Amino acid sequence: MAEIEREAMDYDVVIVGAGPAGLSAAIRLKQLDEDLNVVVLEKGSEVGAHILSGAVLDTAGLDALIPDWKDKGAPITVPVKKDNFYMLGEAGKIRIPTTPMPPLLSNHGCYIVSMANVCRWMAEQAEALGVEIFPGMSCSELVFGEGGEVKGVVAGEFGKNADGTPSDAYEPGMILNGKYVFLSEGVRGSLSKQVIAKYGLDADCDHAKFGLGMKEIWEIDPDKHREGTVTHTMGWPLGRNAGGGSFIYHIDNNQVFIGFVVHLNYKNPYISPYNEFQRFKHHPMVAELLKGGKRVAYGARAITEGGWQSIPKVSFPGGALLGCSAGLVNVPRIKGNHNAMLSGKAAAEAAYEAIKAGRSGDELTAYNDNLRSGPIAKDLKRVRNVKPIWSKLGMIPSLMLGGFDMWVANLTGWNPLGTWKHGKSDAAATGEAANFKPIDYPKPDGTLSFDRLTSVSFSFTNHEENQPCHLKLADPDIPIKVNLPKYAEPPQRYCPAGVYEVIEEEGKEPRFQINFQNCVHCKTCDIKDPSQNITWTCPQGGDGPNYPNM
Repeated sequence: MAEIEREAMDYDVVIVGAGPAGLSAAIRLKQLDEDLNVVVLEKGSEVGAHILSGAVLDTAGLDALIPDWKDKGAPITVPVKKDNFYMLGEAGKIRIPTTPMPPLLSNHGCYIVSMANVCRWMAEQAEALGVEIFPGMSCSELVFGEGGEVKGVVAGEFGKNADGTPSDAYEPGMILNGKYVFLSEGVRGSLSKQVIAKYGLDADCDHAKFGLGMKEIWEIDPDKHREGTVTHTMGWPLGRNAGGGSFIYHIDNNQVFIGFVVHLNYKNPYISPYNEFQRFKHHPMVAELLKGGKRVAYGARAITEGGWQSIPKVSFPGGALLGCSAGLVNVPRIKGNHNAMLSGKAAAEAAYEAIKAGRSGDELTAYNDNLRSGPIAKDLKRVRNVKPIWSKLGMIPSLMLGGFDMWVANLTGWNPLGTWKHGKSDAAATGEAANFKPIDYPKPDGTLSFDRLTSVSFSFTNHEENQPCHLKLADPDIPIKVNLPKYAEPPQRYCPAGVYEVIEEEGKEPRFQINFQNCVHCKTCDIKDPSQNITWTCPQGGDGPNYPNM
């Protein structure tokens, strides 16, 4: 494959990923100079295909980027009217008043949105400005210049056989070169991971931390629907097994977005985040809401949870990390889209100034400086201790100590608790199976709870079967020889799509099977595997989930 010849196209800026960060960067570049050549490459079959609907949006980023977004018809029309916060027990709940909570946690002024539809609308705004957007174009490789800088990407490579050799339908793809390359791939992007390792961008930051978020869209009984209501819960069913919680957002058209997040630093290798989510829906409060309704979509993705102390250096020779590729989620607020948009805007402004000065391929240090001193820093510094306190001391101390720290930071800009460290990586936090007991999860009832393969069908995921498996094992012997005896091989439980199986047949040795066709691109395996043996790479373009345009 080394002799492959590819055509090349040159741009001013190449952007990988048509999420809120990448599209914001593209829009801002064309706002600054309509003559700049800007391209956005999206691995999904269309913009929004890999973004499962359901978020509460702080419009701060969009306000800065497109102040007249309302007049331009943005699909942001359901303001938050009511906030609920509950602590759950197995059969009951306690409502926690929102009054004593730090003001920064309030959802007043925010909107319940489908981010897939917001991104589709942003793509329309970008194209109207002259941005080229190519969906179904996964980026399989980085291209480096003579000085070691990122020079471009290889995109649109199709038609390899399962063994990696070219098929009769093979297309080598193209090289898209840029004066700067922006990586806005979302959480744990394959190219971003390479760049962070190559340039040591994480040398001076804490461990990256993650959660697994699973979402479903339900159409419910109109009599139970409360448009604009936001509900968050903590506690049951996770208890002491893991950190996490849920959200239920009532958008329009009698739909609710229901989601469940499990922090991936849990110790017990027998935990199944997916089954915890399914069990959660049987809580009386949730079951009553969903009774008589129907599920219309399912999906899952990893969420960055490290916060301020885990942000790597975001500029590198020839490019920048944007949005979730840099880990800009505000964990207590469960919001990251506003920071993604602000990061795209800031990176675009830095690139514009550099190109105007005749530069290319160098580091956009102005972007890194902006992120560490501007509105993103203000947003994330105030909440930086909530996650590590929870990890070290538990949920209740996190609410009390973290709340105190946020209150003081909100009033003064100073965190009295300093900066707590996260400790271990999520992979290293996994305990040995001998120290835990297997968990007997209830069987799904097919009404509120479902098996994983049924759920995957509601993600509308699709992968061409005769292509190389995009889930790479550094050592194919580790799952059975190391992970199975030591950790009871946790990928078969933490994957929310049933990708990984240990097949045990009478008279035969156990074998590890990867059903990559089921993959919903959550990337949990790349994060949580205790041996760090699995690497998620990008499959050929257009493959993966195809979340509905709700």
